[in-house]
Amino acid sequence: MTSSVPALRRRAATLAIIASAALTLPAAAQPASTRAILADLDRYIPRALAEWNGAGVAVGIVKDDSLVYAKGFGVRAVGKPDAVDDRTLFAIGSNTKFFTAVAAGMLADDGKLSLDDKVTRFLPWFQLHDPWVTREFTLRDAMSHRSGLGRRGDALWYGTPFSRDEIIRRVRYLVPNTSFRSEFGYQNIMFLTAGQAIAAAAGRSWDDVVRERIFEPLGMTASSTSAKSLATASNLASPHSLEGDQARPSPIPYRDIDNVAPAGSINSNVQDMARWMRFILAGGSYGGRTLLKPATLADITSPHTIATRIVNDTLNPTRHFSLYALGIGLSDLHGVKVLQHTGGIDGMLSFVAMVPERKLGIVVLTNVSGHNALYTALGNRILDAFLGGPTRDWSAIALAQTKRAEQAAAERMRTRMAQRVQDSRPSRPLAEYAGTYRNEMYGDLTVSLEEGALVLRYPTATVLHLHHFTFDTFMGTATAVSALASDASTVRFELDPQGRVASVDLEQVGTFTRADGRPHITK
Repeated sequence: MTSSVPALRRRAATLAIIASAALTLPAAAQPASTRAILADLDRYIPRALAEWNGAGVAVGIVKDDSLVYAKGFGVRAVGKPDAVDDRTLFAIGSNTKFFTAVAAGMLADDGKLSLDDKVTRFLPWFQLHDPWVTREFTLRDAMSHRSGLGRRGDALWYGTPFSRDEIIRRVRYLVPNTSFRSEFGYQNIMFLTAGQAIAAAAGRSWDDVVRERIFEPLGMTASSTSAKSLATASNLASPHSLEGDQARPSPIPYRDIDNVAPAGSINSNVQDMARWMRFILAGGSYGGRTLLKPATLADITSPHTIATRIVNDTLNPTRHFSLYALGIGLSDLHGVKVLQHTGGIDGMLSFVAMVPERKLGIVVLTNVSGHNALYTALGNRILDAFLGGPTRDWSAIALAQTKRAEQAAAERMRTRMAQRVQDSRPSRPLAEYAGTYRNEMYGDLTVSLEEGALVLRYPTATVLHLHHFTFDTFMGTATAVSALASDASTVRFELDPQGRVASVDLEQVGTFTRADGRPHITK
C-alpha cells in the first residue's frame, strides 16, 4: 500500500492528537500543593483582571507533562457577553520568535541548514549597511538580537504594503547604532530575515514550515500564522486598547503583520500552547516521536547574548542574570533556569515561561494593550507559587509601577511643554508644510492640511495629528484632542536656504525629504 506525503502527515497529526490530547488533569489526580495553587488562582485572576480594568485573559499551566490548569476569564470583546475560555484564540506576538528558532533547528537536524550558516547562503541579495557584517552575518546572529541595529526599523513593516523580501531589501539603509555582536538590541526585521532564510532552505514558505513541522505534529489545530485565517474563527478574542485615562478598553482592528510573520504573527490558544510547551519541556519529543534533537534544542536554548549586563532585580533577588538564547529569554529564578518571553501586537499581550528542571510551563494570553501589565503579573505569581517563592500580590505591584510610570511620563511632557520657547509660531503658513516626503528606506509619508490642522500619515497605519510645539516643531498624537499625550512623537520640519519647507524628521523613525512641491489640503 502506498500513501501520499500529505496523507501520511495528516495521519501522523491525528495520532499525535489521540496519543497526547491536552486535556486538563482532573483535580483529584493533582498533588495537594498544586490543587492549593490552582484554587488560589481561581480567586486571584478575576480580581486582578478587574483591578486592571481589562477585557479577557486565558491562562494555561503545564506540570509534569500534563495540562493542570486551562481557564479563561472575562470577555472576548468589551460590551459583548461571549466569555473567554481555554480555546479562545489570541495573537501571541513575539512569542512567535521561539517557533522560528525551533523551525530552524528542525531544518538543521535535516541537514538543510546550519545555525552558523551565513544568511547570504540562502538570501544572496541580503545586505546590511556594513559590507563586512553582511558577509559574516549568520542565522544565529539574526535570532539572538546582536546585529547592531537595535530596536529600530519597525516602521518599515508596521502597516506598510512592503513584502517580506522588500522589507529585508530596504534594511540595508539602516545605519547601525552599535557594533556587530557587541550588545543586545531587539530586532524584528532580523527575525523576519531568519524566517525567509528558513523558507529558502526548505523550499517552502515559513508559514508552511511552521504548520507542517510544528502545528500538525503537535496537534495545534487551532493555531495559524496569519491574521487572515481569523476571518472564519468562531472563538476569537478581539483586540482592545486601554490608556490610563480611559474608563474601559476600546475595541480596535486586528493588525495584519503577515509581512513580518516570523517575528510575531502566530495566533493560538491555551490548549495549543500547552502542546507546544509540553514538546519543549520533553526535550523536543511529543507523542513518542522526536521532532527536534535534544542537542539541537539545548543549543537553541543556550545563552547567546547578554540581554541585561547588570541585573538588580529588587523584587526578585534570586535572579542573577538575564540572557537571550535564540528566540527566547533566559534567566534564573529561585535556583532554576527559566525560559521566558513576552509578546505584543496591537491589542494583544502574552507571556510564556518554561522551567525545564521542574517540567513547568505557563502561558498567559490577554486582549488589551496600553495600560496592561496583567499578563506578566500573573506569570510572576504562578512562577513564584510553583518554584517556592514568596506569595506576593504581583498584580498590585505591577499596577502601582504602571501608574507611577504613566504619571512620570505625563509629568515629563508637562515639563517639556513648559520649558519650550513660548508664544512662537511656525515659520511658514501651515499649507506650506503639507506635501509628500520621501526616505530611501521607509518610502513616502504625507502631511495634509485638514480642517486647519496638519495630519501626518505613514503610509496609512501611522496617523499623527500635529499640534504646534515651538517654531517648526510639532507634537504628533493619535487623536486631534491634545498635544499632552505621554506617547506624543516629535515631528520637526526643516527649511532650505530659500526658506522653503524641505524635510521632516519623525522621531525614532528618520528624516524624509520633500518629494513634491504640491501641498495636500483637505477642506
